[in-house]
Amino acid sequence: MNPGVIGVFIPIIFIIVVGLIFVTYFYFRSREKQLLIEKGLDAAAIKQYFETKKDPYILTKIGIISFGFGLGLGLGLILQDYTDKDYWVPFTLFTLTGLGFVAANVVSKKLQSNK
Repeated sequence: MNPGVIGVFIPIIFIIVVGLIFVTYFYFRSREKQLLIEKGLDAAAIKQYFETKKDPYILTKIGIISFGFGLGLGLGLILQDYTDKDYWVPFTLFTLTGLGFVAANVVSKKLQSNK
């Protein structure tokens, strides 16, 4: 396929995917509120429900996962340069991002238990 054609489709697909993510987020949030109203909860109870639902350690989790992703990407590129094999980047990227998810979960549980 022509690289110029691929270059045109990349921003189009990106905009479509981002739009679908936002539409899905707002749809499910609206649906959740509708279900709470159908259960018979009043406005104060719904407000309290959404305030208690927030995760205080979300930035910690995102930071650990991003660190794992960056470390996997960097290590994969270094290993790819040294060995001339193409499989290092996806291998280290998925492995260290997965370890980042596990570490974020463990750290979050540890911080919640220390409250």
